[in-house]
Amino acid sequence: MVKVTINGREVEVEENSTILQAAKKAGIDIPTLCFLKDINEMGDCRMCLVEVEGMRGFATSCIQKVKDGMVIKTNTPKVIEARRMVLDLILSNHDRECLTCTRNGTCELQKLAREFYIDDIRYKGERNQFEIDDKSPSIVRDFNKCVLCRRCVSTCKKVQGIGAIDCTERGFASKISTFEDKSLNDVNCTFCGQCIEACPVGALKEKDSTNEVWRALRDEDKFVVVQTAPAVRVALGEEFGMEIGTNVAGKMVTALKRLGFDKVFDTNTGADFTIVEEGTEFIDRLSNGGTLPMITSCSPGWVRYLELNYPELIPNLSTCKSPHQMFGAIVKSYFAKNFGVDPSKIYTVSVMPCVAKKFEAKREDMAGSGYPDVDAVITTRELARMIKQAHIDFVNLEDSEFEDPMGEATGAAAIFGTTGGVMEAALRTVQDKLTGKSFDNLDFEEVRGEKGIKRATLDIGGKEVKVVVASGLKNAGIIMEEIKSGKADYQFVEIMACPGGCVMGGGQPIRTSKERAEIDIRAKRANALYTIDEKSTIRKSHENPILKKIYKEYLGEPGGHEAHKLLHTSYVARPKYILD
Repeated sequence: MVKVTINGREVEVEENSTILQAAKKAGIDIPTLCFLKDINEMGDCRMCLVEVEGMRGFATSCIQKVKDGMVIKTNTPKVIEARRMVLDLILSNHDRECLTCTRNGTCELQKLAREFYIDDIRYKGERNQFEIDDKSPSIVRDFNKCVLCRRCVSTCKKVQGIGAIDCTERGFASKISTFEDKSLNDVNCTFCGQCIEACPVGALKEKDSTNEVWRALRDEDKFVVVQTAPAVRVALGEEFGMEIGTNVAGKMVTALKRLGFDKVFDTNTGADFTIVEEGTEFIDRLSNGGTLPMITSCSPGWVRYLELNYPELIPNLSTCKSPHQMFGAIVKSYFAKNFGVDPSKIYTVSVMPCVAKKFEAKREDMAGSGYPDVDAVITTRELARMIKQAHIDFVNLEDSEFEDPMGEATGAAAIFGTTGGVMEAALRTVQDKLTGKSFDNLDFEEVRGEKGIKRATLDIGGKEVKVVVASGLKNAGIIMEEIKSGKADYQFVEIMACPGGCVMGGGQPIRTSKERAEIDIRAKRANALYTIDEKSTIRKSHENPILKKIYKEYLGEPGGHEAHKLLHTSYVARPKYILD
């Protein structure tokens, strides 16, 4: 431990701490912009400058290590003027169309401009102008709003292990770009959206689909159905100032009904279908010499990653569609037939925590009923925008229930939204199906928790099953290399593209760098899902009554011909770069 003095206050901190960490311990706030804890600690933006006695110039507090006896001043007139100059220079080359920016009100640069009372730009002159890249089905890149903080670059490289973007050129010409300056659509981007979550401004955003949905809602000839993923209900409230991890399912259903949707259904029902189909597929592979390990296929960012980087392992992927795609197929077949709705007039909207779902909905082989399973995907953030546009007082809404017959789901479906949840839900069904018995041990603690990779050997119905759960694509790459090299002997593998699973998806509410550093956001959202599971009357997917009814009346046996037609899909090897 060392002792330092900050603004006249002595504080004791660990020897290798940065000035920024020491200041936080002393309860002193230092502004940052490029800093992202454990991910981007480079000191590029210089917003965190401080004075240190005996040191020439200013110290960059996010990277400068403390020394015993160091005397630091964080708010002198010189420091404030230096930070303001840095901010002026950033703003001088920034597209300042704040009123029409998606991040208006949640932009970290805008917040700094308010705090420093920037009422004019002192440094006026030439500005860079870039074309907007909106070719991707999931992500829009507007470099005119970029502040060169490199948070997106570090996230893509260090967290996801992709490296689809990097800083190119030098000086005034510097920019964040891709291989040969191509669109994100034409390089090795997986559309996971973690770059959006990392971006402090509006340089990266999801491809907006709200206008399409509004058009459908206005069209009296359309029957508009909406479904919501499990992770959405424990994050949506944050967009309205509610505590992180608050379960707002009831208010969300009410809001969706007020927006004018004809039916409000629960994607959790689709998750139960996925578990039954995936569990059946796994048992068949395990018992009949199929390709092992079987790898889950619910995360479209992960599926695209495998198609780009490990096409030789495509046979290991489960052929099951993700829950919202299964659900869409059932809505346009079983629901349409049994409730007298013309499937050509049904317009299905999925509310997802994930921007890669926009890409998934447009994949080939996602029209099992003869119509697209899903017509539009909006993120948690987009739903919040629609609710605000409709001037709905979300916080004070009464609770409503999802509608029958597609609103009944199990606790197993709820935990789909967190890393390890798909594995745990599947194992609950697999152990019952393998033995023909009903087991009471439903909590597989071995696959829970925040670790990026979790390995376990489990006794499932008298069979030893080796499983591994990985979240984040960098961790996925580690597991794929193990499988590819023959070093792994897993039977079942769960991969989620986003670190922590869907609760931390690229379409979830964006939290500031300070919040990400100080709050365990993943744990709060995940714990809310586990609470839903624990309180559920039914906690095994195969015991869902509506599933039993639909299989009996329409689909036949799980894994059968009709189920395969509607609920399963195929994959393709993709080139990493589309060359001209």
